Amino acid sequence: MTAPSDLQRETTELLQRLIRFRTVNPPGGERACQELLADVLRSAGFAVELLGAEPERPNLVARLRGQRPGPTLGYLGHVDTVLAHPDEWTRDPWSGDVADGFVWGRGALDMKGQVAAEVAAAVSLARGGWRPARGELLILVVVDEETGGRLGAAWLTREHPEKVRVDYLLNEGGGEVFEYRGRRRYGVCTAEKGVFRFTITAEGVAGHASQPKLGDNALLKLAPVLEALATRQPSYVMTEAPAAFLRGLGEDPSDPAAAVRRMAEADPRLVPLFEPMFGVTLAPTQAAASEKVNVIPSRAQLKVDCRVPPGLGVEAVRRAIAEVLGPADGLRIDFDEQVEGNGSPLGSPLRDAINAWIASQDPLAATVPVVLPGFTDSRHFRAAFPDCVAYGFFPQMHQSRLETAPLVHGADERIDVRDLGFAATFYRDLARSLLG
Repeated sequence: MTAPSDLQRETTELLQRLIRFRTVNPPGGERACQELLADVLRSAGFAVELLGAEPERPNLVARLRGQRPGPTLGYLGHVDTVLAHPDEWTRDPWSGDVADGFVWGRGALDMKGQVAAEVAAAVSLARGGWRPARGELLILVVVDEETGGRLGAAWLTREHPEKVRVDYLLNEGGGEVFEYRGRRRYGVCTAEKGVFRFTITAEGVAGHASQPKLGDNALLKLAPVLEALATRQPSYVMTEAPAAFLRGLGEDPSDPAAAVRRMAEADPRLVPLFEPMFGVTLAPTQAAASEKVNVIPSRAQLKVDCRVPPGLGVEAVRRAIAEVLGPADGLRIDFDEQVEGNGSPLGSPLRDAINAWIASQDPLAATVPVVLPGFTDSRHFRAAFPDCVAYGFFPQMHQSRLETAPLVHGADERIDVRDLGFAATFYRDLARSLLG
């Protein structure tokens, strides 16, 4: 069996190689990166397939079968990334440099770092002769996550469900440590919010901009809307996972407003990270009005990105809009996109195994369930396999959630090399715990 120090080194070196592939999506172009991972896994004894809707964008499915029937444990990751502008970075975003104890580069956190840890752990097990006593270990590395997964997880679960069916799945979305009132917590992402985007339209009368009062400027009618969205927010609505999160912090879920105040007193940086879990959020992101600078617009539109906890739907959104905007007389609201949130049970053998491992590694810490404000590829697996338990968990002990959050999709993305070893050790130990 590979020693933890060797596992950390191997994970670090693999991540460096992955970062050096420019898999910015679009266009993606992930094939060369996927072929490297396929070679690494095949050499350790995995049965590997590359499956894709497009030749240059294949998904990787690697399987290590057990001796007896049992559960399938899947480690999921994606190798496409968002864009990086080198002039905004301290180091070349595709260098994979190791400096100051960190691996630097686009994807170090989102999410080539987790892919490297999952693959290195799996290879360490297989190379050492381990095979599951029951069930199987499945490594799933997909493409196209950053633009919704149409060619990645969505395609794979639809076109090849028999090859990617899993009972337990670990993906991105949680795991970074944070401290609250003197105790360390690791978030386990058990659910993801839904998307209910809508457009607010104001109508007016066009006119020449040189004589403003001859027209009826539709754009000005959106000013009170923007003011309301900037200064008000919907009431908190406690669903199952956020309530469990607050209980895990020692707070009372029946009074979330008080809990948020106490959170702000403990560390105000925690509020923007966790408050979105507690209800519907409304964020204006795009506005459009006149196509010419000298024409008073007869129509103005504002697009709002609305995120909704699992278990809540369009009626909760309508209540939130009414609470923030009031009657909204003279305005039209049209929904452009409605995707309900998704989640997995808070308790499961997978959660028990995560808790036991954290207790063994960081005895004074605990895990708490968290809800991701955005979405990941977990939603495709939950939809395709309703009995699948999918969590986001990439454990990081040294680089806290407060430190990682600004770096994801941002400049100077980097990960502590000690956390690469920490996470790889977790994935190695978890497979042995669940599969024998």
